[in-house]
Amino acid sequence: MCPKPKIRPRRRGVRIAVWSLVTVLVVAAGLAGVVLWQNSYDMDERRVTIRHGGHTLNGVLATPRDGRKQHGLVVYIHGDGPIDATHDDGYKPMWEANARAGYASLSWDKPGVAGAPGDWLDQSMDDRADEAAAAIAWARARPDIDGDRIGLWGASQAGWVMPKVAARTPVSFVVAVSPAINWLRQGRYNLLAELRADGASAARTKAEVTRSDTTRRLLERHASFEEYVKAMGGDADGMTADRWGFISKNYTADATRDLRALRGVPVLLTLAAHDVNVDTADTERGYRKALDAGGALKVEHYPGATHSLLKQSIERSDLKLTLTALLSPRSLFADGFLDDQRQFLEELGRGGPAAP
Repeated sequence: MCPKPKIRPRRRGVRIAVWSLVTVLVVAAGLAGVVLWQNSYDMDERRVTIRHGGHTLNGVLATPRDGRKQHGLVVYIHGDGPIDATHDDGYKPMWEANARAGYASLSWDKPGVAGAPGDWLDQSMDDRADEAAAAIAWARARPDIDGDRIGLWGASQAGWVMPKVAARTPVSFVVAVSPAINWLRQGRYNLLAELRADGASAARTKAEVTRSDTTRRLLERHASFEEYVKAMGGDADGMTADRWGFISKNYTADATRDLRALRGVPVLLTLAAHDVNVDTADTERGYRKALDAGGALKVEHYPGATHSLLKQSIERSDLKLTLTALLSPRSLFADGFLDDQRQFLEELGRGGPAAP
């Protein structure tokens, strides 16, 4: 007679599988909880609509939860590219820092982004300044915003926009993040910095500089996109007709004279040590020459930061960037960056060194 088969090993295997599944689910739930907690911010957000010249700006207003009836306001001016109101939630750690200082934050989708009407590639820097001035006028009409405490925050390309805004309407302060002074100088600096980072040969560097010089000459004579493609031997290298039109509108941008509108206005200039987009030494010279006499300029340098003021050690790895954005988004930024902006706003409120 054959012995009856033993079933204990099978039961043991089922128990192990069940407990493994339970462990995985518990860990997954824990991670999901961490993600939700880390991406929850101590502020209230609401969608708002701003009318501007027959157009609509789709915005987000983030306000502190401190029970006050009125708050100062930080108006966000985007850098280059198709950016939505929250910059894919990248602005939120900064908005939270503003809220802790008693300031609300206002930002909007660029035209043509996230369903917003229009096309941001049709805009000049003056168009962008008009847009921001309209947003400030809208904010000043709100009972929950202190119209005497409205300032600007802007990154990169916003460096050409914010001084123009200040020339159109009074602003109480400016936070300038990695701004450039001159469009063409910035473009050449960026080209050479990226070639160095790639370890480009002398021959490749010479070819790229020649291509850049050709592009400049085409812009100076207002060449069409078709002429550009022909001059490049049929290789547009990612350039589109819309992008060519945008560059043609804005390649003469230079903040040197426009910065005079910020004299006497408290300005926090934040610069990164590993910025391949903007020549930070050129930017600091320009800002100091224009604004130091008024005594309202404060400059902060961040040794481990990139152009976007993220930690270089994180930005260079897609995996680290994704995991940090999910599990600890405030840690994306260079050490001290968020605290410095919060303290700058707090000093304004106390009438300290940053105050006008």
